[in-house]
Amino acid sequence: MARKRRRTSRALLAAAALAGFCLPAQAAIIGTCTIMVGASGTMKANPAISILGSKQAGGSSASATIVANSLLCSVLNLLDCYSVSAPAPAAFSSAPSGGGTNVTFTSVFRLDGSGVDINGSVPQRVINGTHPMQVDLTATKSSGLFPAGNYQGTVTVRCE
Repeated sequence: MARKRRRTSRALLAAAALAGFCLPAQAAIIGTCTIMVGASGTMKANPAISILGSKQAGGSSASATIVANSLLCSVLNLLDCYSVSAPAPAAFSSAPSGGGTNVTFTSVFRLDGSGVDINGSVPQRVINGTHPMQVDLTATKSSGLFPAGNYQGTVTVRCE
């Protein structure tokens, strides 16, 4: 009987080892970065009607809230685990005929209530926590005026 027990034990051990290789791999979440979109901004024209921007008189910034949370950053005490950016779009999302011709776009953002504008294409490192964000978009027409109508520009906020 001892031989049967040994064979059974070996068979069980082999089956357990094989089952271990067939189990789905478990993954650990190291961190998250959540972007909560707030209010939309408003772009207004300058007196010459060659610039539309949220920083023009009567315009307003768009807002978002970034929540960065990374266990790896907390454990290793790193301060730069996530970077936030808000690059300018290549074109208007919608514009009247001729409104999107000869137009260049720039975006800036501010984090944590700072009055310092950061170029939208330049990632800004953030630590774990909640970070209020304001985003401004400017569209500049190199020749001519913006025709009358409704314009919409969309800036994509990234947290990477």
